[in-house]
Amino acid sequence: MPPILTERAPAKINLSLHITGRRADGWHTLESLVAFSRAGDTVALAPGEPLALSVEGPGAATCGEVEDNLVLRAARHFRERVPSARLGKFHLVKRLPIAAGLGGGSSDAAAALRLIARANGLAIDDPRIIMAAKATGADVSVCLARRARMMRGIGDELGFSLSLPPLVALLVNPGVPVATQSVFALLNMTHGTAAGFGSHPKVYPDIDAGALVAVLRKARNDLEGAACLVAPVIGDVLAILSAAPGCRLARMSGSGATCFAIFSDCGSARRARKAILRAHPAWWAKICLLS
Repeated sequence: MPPILTERAPAKINLSLHITGRRADGWHTLESLVAFSRAGDTVALAPGEPLALSVEGPGAATCGEVEDNLVLRAARHFRERVPSARLGKFHLVKRLPIAAGLGGGSSDAAAALRLIARANGLAIDDPRIIMAAKATGADVSVCLARRARMMRGIGDELGFSLSLPPLVALLVNPGVPVATQSVFALLNMTHGTAAGFGSHPKVYPDIDAGALVAVLRKARNDLEGAACLVAPVIGDVLAILSAAPGCRLARMSGSGATCFAIFSDCGSARRARKAILRAHPAWWAKICLLS
């Protein structure tokens, strides 16, 4: 039997998210600095078996129908381009909350494509892998390399990878799924218009942590206000994180409901997590390094 292949599917964090306009076809355009955690879901592949997916883990019950999972969608999109592709049985350990602004499903799909690339002796920048990623979802492409970078357009325009300093972060999700479509609908932007908010502050190569936080403070997440209308508890999470000792910056990721706080040190993040879970034991809270 061939060996089981495994890949991490880390959380994708939007450190900033500027809405730059809305295209004539209705899609909103954005400019976002993304980073990745060093923990998240895990995807495994048993090459050569019939294409299938099994799911376990804390988030398995909320994943929906297996046949609709992005892992299988990514595999099918690749097979459309390479009919002779060697696929197999996937196994997903789901730890990240869903509909949470963490790109969990997209990261799972990207991990599946990396596994397919390994099983077929391909590089992850093979055009057929790239095309399968784009066909699967807007965020899958940026998740392929798991590297911090600017992304623009509808998520399909990727900047150069950035060497960001590791940031100590606390991720908090109040357990309320937020539909991305509901948040964007509240922006009420006319088709074919530009937002006109100005460009994103520049992130320089080899920037240090202090300078990076200063840049992020000049940036924003344009979806926060709308997301707080959909799920008011997001405002509570942001207020709690902002007030935590040692917090340098608190912001929502993606379209919510997960928020992150960047802390000066691990000890401060641990104390904040302990206090938050004591007051809100049903919330999900994870300390991680972002880079």
